[in-house]
Amino acid sequence: MHDSPKGASKDKPRRFDRTQSLEQKAEQKAEQKAVRESAEREIEDSGATLTRKEKRQVTDHSRLSALTVFSIIRREGEEELRRPSSSLWWSGIAAGIGISSSVYAQALLYETFADHPYRGLIASLGYTVGFVLVILSRLQLFTENTLSVVLPMLSEPSWMRLGRSGRLWAIVLTANFIGTFLTALAVLTVTQGVEGQYSSHVAAMLEVSEHAAEASGFTALVKGIPAGFFIAALVWMLPSSKGFELWVIMLFTGLIAAGGFTHVVAGSTEMFMLVVDGRMGVAEAFYNHLLPTFAGNVIGGTGLFAMLAYGQIHAEI
Repeated sequence: MHDSPKGASKDKPRRFDRTQSLEQKAEQKAEQKAVRESAEREIEDSGATLTRKEKRQVTDHSRLSALTVFSIIRREGEEELRRPSSSLWWSGIAAGIGISSSVYAQALLYETFADHPYRGLIASLGYTVGFVLVILSRLQLFTENTLSVVLPMLSEPSWMRLGRSGRLWAIVLTANFIGTFLTALAVLTVTQGVEGQYSSHVAAMLEVSEHAAEASGFTALVKGIPAGFFIAALVWMLPSSKGFELWVIMLFTGLIAAGGFTHVVAGSTEMFMLVVDGRMGVAEAFYNHLLPTFAGNVIGGTGLFAMLAYGQIHAEI
């Protein structure tokens, strides 16, 4: 039995996507080869008397140029912009659930080291757990996209790219919020005892959440700017950090917690826990905390880091 024309038409986009993927991989390999050959030519032009093996070692240990890093992240951003809405949606929900483990791990250390003079600093290490999970799992976290999907628009501005970026931001941020809300709801509902008492771990999560809620309004916005900048810097550094991704993620996300800066997605877990527990209203959570933090993260990630990153390579494109 022959396939119907309708069925054949459905297969065309799939074949087209696979062709595009193969072409992108070929372009990436060609670019890596060009970088390698350029480094080898520089070694030869320097007049250094090195063996072939030594030349290869020098090439392998050469740092990626800013333009190369920009090209890698821009390509990743273009791939994200072309992904189906359903893929972004489910990945965003998974990221929201995953990032909530930051609050749990932070609260666990906060409770364990209750009498330690550096209790807050030690608990900051727990804050890194969710980011490690989400970033290394390649899930859709909104603050990562303040850099990756913006670079393609900066390099080739168009209304279509702007629309695609807005679409991705809206889908991912909404999905992240749903993931964190579901986690907060599940944690507080499942762990509540007969007399309405929570376990010590959950009580610690609520205590950490109340501490995070102290930053509101303009303060939350200002503290969101460094957090957005650090996450964008983290995304920029990952291509040059092969083998050390874990430590880079822990360094910058731990710094966010230790510095008391605000992150819109991880912070939404804390705000939603307070909302579900009845300690905060929904309007207060959004208008006093999440929206100012969102603005700060965008200013830091897109307004500062993305613009600076593009500025340093603009003349080389």
